[in-house]
Amino acid sequence: MFALIQAAGWPIWFLLAASVVAVTIIVERLLYLRAARISPPTLLPEVLAVLGQGAVDDDVVDQLEQNSPLGRVLAAGLRKRDASPQQVRAALEEAGRSVAHGLQRYLTALGSVATLAPLLGLFGTVIGMIELFGAQEISGADPLKVAHGISVALYNTAFGLAVAMPSLLFHRHFHAQVDSLVLDIEQQAERLADQMAGS
Repeated sequence: MFALIQAAGWPIWFLLAASVVAVTIIVERLLYLRAARISPPTLLPEVLAVLGQGAVDDDVVDQLEQNSPLGRVLAAGLRKRDASPQQVRAALEEAGRSVAHGLQRYLTALGSVATLAPLLGLFGTVIGMIELFGAQEISGADPLKVAHGISVALYNTAFGLAVAMPSLLFHRHFHAQVDSLVLDIEQQAERLADQMAGS
């Protein structure tokens, strides 16, 4: 591995740093953006049951808020249980925007890595070409310098693409997953608002 890094030259260090950032974000988002963690399937029925029994108090709302992102949204609505339906919906929408923002955390950085990695690879390619042409002398080209310039160019190009492709793939996957989770949270918040308006 170290021999490959040496062959790729110093520009590869930027790509290695970008790959570490990408892998860290991908692993963190894979662990965080699980549907059962964000929007537990039994949470809304439990909340509606407690609401129907009239057993909602501040302790119940506090526990609900700590449960999950969906719980934070539902708790925001329950905190306005004595307010008008419009105020309840406004509280749910505000909490939903906050949760959606949290779900999108780090995705901009991952998208930046996906965009920058090919450019960093191209930068390494240019450095390799400069070294390649720098190996040309009046007496001829130094084969070792020519080979090193070619290796720097090719390794950086390949590694740049190798970092960019999975980063872009996961960036799009996470955006679609967040959209789906936010839609599910919105639908459940709407059901809670309807139930509170009817009670």
